[in-house]
Amino acid sequence: MFATNVTAIERLLRVLLGGGLAAYGVVSLDNIIVAAVGACLALTGLIGFCPACALAGRRLKPKS
Repeated sequence: MFATNVTAIERLLRVLLGGGLAAYGVVSLDNIIVAAVGACLALTGLIGFCPACALAGRRLKPKS
């Protein structure tokens, strides 16, 4: 559907950090915004497409 604009290492970091933020937000019960940001970060890592990167014009070079 969308072209991937996030590298494999960045995807892994997004999933790990996003999952951690989401878990922290849910456990603390005060930080629903932190949980939402973490969930969005993890989702962009799972999909491999970042809308903010696309708006900035970031494109990955195709593999030769």
